[in-house]
Amino acid sequence: SILNACLSLIQTLAKTYNTNAQVPDSAGTATAYLCGVKANEGTVGVSAAAVKSQCNTTRGNEVTSILKWAKDAGKSVGIVTTTRVNHATPSAAYAHCVDRDWYSDGDMPAEALQSGCKDIARQLFENIPDIDVIMGGGRRNMYPRNTPDVEYPGDKKHNGTRKDGRNLVGEWTDRMKDKRGYYVWNRKDLFSLNPNNVDYLLGLFEPADLPYELERNKETDPSLTEMVDVAIKILRKNERGFYLLVEGGRIDHGHHDGKAKQALHEAVEMDRAITRAGLLTSIYDTLTVVTADHSHVFSFGGYTHRGNSIFGLAPIMSDIDQKPFTSILYGNGPGFKFVNGARENVSTVDYEQNNYQAQAAVPLSMETHGGEDVAIFSKGPLAHLLHGVQEQHYIPHVMAYAACIGQNKGHCHTNSGSPSLSHISPTLALLLSIKWLLC
Repeated sequence: SILNACLSLIQTLAKTYNTNAQVPDSAGTATAYLCGVKANEGTVGVSAAAVKSQCNTTRGNEVTSILKWAKDAGKSVGIVTTTRVNHATPSAAYAHCVDRDWYSDGDMPAEALQSGCKDIARQLFENIPDIDVIMGGGRRNMYPRNTPDVEYPGDKKHNGTRKDGRNLVGEWTDRMKDKRGYYVWNRKDLFSLNPNNVDYLLGLFEPADLPYELERNKETDPSLTEMVDVAIKILRKNERGFYLLVEGGRIDHGHHDGKAKQALHEAVEMDRAITRAGLLTSIYDTLTVVTADHSHVFSFGGYTHRGNSIFGLAPIMSDIDQKPFTSILYGNGPGFKFVNGARENVSTVDYEQNNYQAQAAVPLSMETHGGEDVAIFSKGPLAHLLHGVQEQHYIPHVMAYAACIGQNKGHCHTNSGSPSLSHISPTLALLLSIKWLLC
C-alpha cells in the first residue's frame, strides 16, 4: 500500500528498570516514558528523589509529562485506557504522587492527607484541568463514600470511596457545561455523541477497571478500538495537533492472573486499536509510538508445530515426569499446581478455556513482571530517532523533539524565525502504550 511504501516501521529496544528496581513496576516505568526521567517503583510523576509512600518527599520533586508539554503548546490531549483512569500508567501523565495506590482520598493514610498530599483522582481534574478526552474506568474514586454506582446500584463494593464528600464528575460537568463538554458512562451514550460537536469528553465506563475483552458487555462497555476512534475524531479538530495516550492495560492484568488467553486477546484488541489509529491519522504529520512499560515472565515454547493452537499442548511429553505441558508457561504465578505431590496433568483439564491459568514454575498468588528490554515500534516524522537500544525515558524526549514542544525547541525555527521543520510542526503525537511483549 502507499502507507507502507512511504514508511518502514522503526524498531528499538528500551531498558525498563526503575531507579531502585531491576525488575520494574508500571508506575516508575510510566514516569519514564511519559515524563522523561526514571523513577522509583510505585511512584508516579515524581523524580527518584521522592520516596514511595512518604508524602513529605513529593514537594519539589514533581516532574511534568509530555501530555502537559503538548497541552501547554496549544495541542489537544487525551487519555484512553482499559484500566482505571487513575491507574499507574495514565496517572503518570497528570499526577505527582509518591504512591500509585492512592486512587482516592479514601485510600490514603491520615498523615498523608494532613501533610497536603492529594489523591490521584483529584489530581486528574486539578493538575491539568482541561484534558480534552478522558476515557476508561474508575468511577468509584470520583464519588463520595457510599454513593451507589449508576450501573451497579445494589452492589456496595462499587460504591463511591471519597472521604472528602466531593463529586468530581459533577464538578467536571459543571465546569464544562458551556464548553461543549460531555460525561458518559456507557457505550450507548458514547455513540450518541457527534465528535464534531464535542470539545471535551469524560467517559467512565466501570467503577474500577474495564472487563477483559472476552468478557466485555458489548451493549454497555466500548472496546479499546471504539474509544480510540472517538478520541481521535475529537482531538484531531485542533489545527495545532494533538497528543493521545492509549493504554491496553488489561493485558498486564491477564498475565498477573496467569490467564494467558485473556492477556493475548487483550493484545489482539490493542492491535485493532493501533490499526484504527493508523487509518485516522497520517504518517506525514503523526508520530506513532507503540511500546510496553515492561514485560512478564511469560514464555512460548515446546517445539509446537505450525498451525497448533497457541493455547494448546506441546507435541512432546516431559522426559522427567512423563506428562504433557502447554506451549504457554509462566516463570511464576497462580498457575503452579501440584496434585498428589506431582505436577498437574494438564490433559485432564480444559486448558483452552478463557480463564485457564497456565502452569507456572514457582507458586505466587500474582505473576510478576519481567526485567528484559521491551520493543518500541514507531512510524512518522523523526521516527528514526527511536533506534538501537535506549533508556526508556528517552521516548518522550524524541516525541517532544518531533512535535516541537517542551523545552528543546531550538531546531524548530531558522534564524529568520520561519519554521525549519515545517513538515513536522505541528506534529500529531500519538503514543500507544501496551503492557505486553512476547519475545
